[in-house]
Amino acid sequence: MKKIFIDCFKKDIILFLIALIFIFSSSQSSLIAAEISGPEVKIYENEIYVTTSITFDDKFLEEIKNGIKKELVFHIDLFRVWEMWPDEFIAGKSFTRTIKVDPVKTEFIATSNDGTSQVRKRFKSFESMLQWALNFENIKLANIKDIENGVYFVRVTAESKIRKLPPILGYFMFFVSENSFKIKKESKYFTAGSLK
Repeated sequence: MKKIFIDCFKKDIILFLIALIFIFSSSQSSLIAAEISGPEVKIYENEIYVTTSITFDDKFLEEIKNGIKKELVFHIDLFRVWEMWPDEFIAGKSFTRTIKVDPVKTEFIATSNDGTSQVRKRFKSFESMLQWALNFENIKLANIKDIENGVYFVRVTAESKIRKLPPILGYFMFFVSENSFKIKKESKYFTAGSLK
């Protein structure tokens, strides 16, 4: 009798896990379409500046308009190119941008956190909020006097986390992505640095 109970319990657990797999795989199949523009790199007065932006499909924008809060994380990283070795990380900056719309009050609020300071802004329109939150202009990345002469590129990574799973489910669902999307784009190679 005890063995039959244990066998039934095992089957129930397996069916439960299979059902969760189907639920999460179907939600992952409708991933957000996002595209990074640039990144454009310019060197001015010995500083490396990066300009980039991201655009989303209508589905993602409609979710925001309907009041779903979105947290986006952006990484802007400088890498040195090596022929025989993996690319070397040199410097980087990260930004966490939160976008929220209150459809009832018609409020448009966005925050930006770069690890040292946080800015919270209210906007008069949805478009002006997106313009501020999804564009990065002339981000100072590094001083060319501080890096060795070589070939470099900038990689921009943008990601958005889905709602966190409860810890117990996280153990069983380790194969399910934590991101609703994660995209990367690299700049063209450029030469910079000082002769040391």
